[in-house]
Amino acid sequence: MGRRIWQMVKKEFIQVWRDRRLRIFLFLPPIVQLIIYGYAINFDIKQVPFAIFDEDRTQASEFLLSRFTASEYFRLTDSINSEAELRNLIDRSRITLAVRIPKGFAEKIKANQPAPLQLILDATDSNAALIVAKYTRTILNDYSREILQQTLRRLDLPKRLQTPVVIEPRAWLNPNLESKNAFVPGVIAMVVMLVSLMLTALSVVREREIGTMAQILVSPLSPLEFLSGKTIPFILISLVDVALVTLVGVFWFEIPFQGSVIVLFIGTMAFLLSSVGLGLLISTACTTQQQAVMAGTFVLTPAILLSGLIFPIANMATIFQYITYVNPLRYFIVIVQGVFLGGRSLASLWPQMAAMAGLGVVFLSLSIIRFRGRLA
Repeated sequence: MGRRIWQMVKKEFIQVWRDRRLRIFLFLPPIVQLIIYGYAINFDIKQVPFAIFDEDRTQASEFLLSRFTASEYFRLTDSINSEAELRNLIDRSRITLAVRIPKGFAEKIKANQPAPLQLILDATDSNAALIVAKYTRTILNDYSREILQQTLRRLDLPKRLQTPVVIEPRAWLNPNLESKNAFVPGVIAMVVMLVSLMLTALSVVREREIGTMAQILVSPLSPLEFLSGKTIPFILISLVDVALVTLVGVFWFEIPFQGSVIVLFIGTMAFLLSSVGLGLLISTACTTQQQAVMAGTFVLTPAILLSGLIFPIANMATIFQYITYVNPLRYFIVIVQGVFLGGRSLASLWPQMAAMAGLGVVFLSLSIIRFRGRLA
């Protein structure tokens, strides 16, 4: 049995080596995709274009404007004088934020009265708008606190306003809150799934298209041996891809690697078991490589969206939260981010590894059952 599997593995490697385009596809695209995704997926918003609509034109309004221009998060692009100009800028997506300071702003501050201020956000991208609103509130809170302290000094009260609760935030694992540190490890998981799932799905279908499946069916190979010979080469190739994209993540993007290589290897093996099993299951349902590509894309896109990498799982509808439990990418992203950023050990990550191994056994079993059914 072992010898027959080895012959199948050897045959797959020979086919891969003879196909020049496939050799390039195996190693170059994962690195290119990691670099593109690593730079493209970034939720750190800086230099937000904004406009000022100052109807007051006083020292107080200029002082408020200086708070925005001094921040690295905002960039003043326009100073407008009418609502028509404001609407035109937002309609053309020239600005994300407009700050409107009404007439009498400084007088109300001087009289210790609430001074209204209008903030107009382009909420086409709701996530970006929420982040910009958060930045804006921080600046306005600091501005209000400083005005209050000036008022206390004028009234000969304590020079400094003491807040009853002092918040001292401390971010673990990602101290600088850089989104690339969280997303690049997740992208590594996504790229590995793309390679392992698609190549495995295409491998069995290719045998049918080139006409060698009939020869394999009359050979003494059992379905288990045949599928094992198909999966082992792509598991080994995927491990090489994991090593390559991990090196790119650490040395190109400077993502901290706090954990153990052994833990990452064990987690990757468990993930590849489930990913390759899913690819084999797809291949048993397709008759052409075009169908396999379309089916693989149909599975891969929801897997990424339901993995928790881009959208928090807790924010999804309840039914989709349950669906994520059969998504191996959900577990692997936790493992990769935990190993890279948190240095988490095998003892804390074994539930995710066990879930992926269980899914792999289920997918492989279904693949063998379907393959046997097609032989009958």
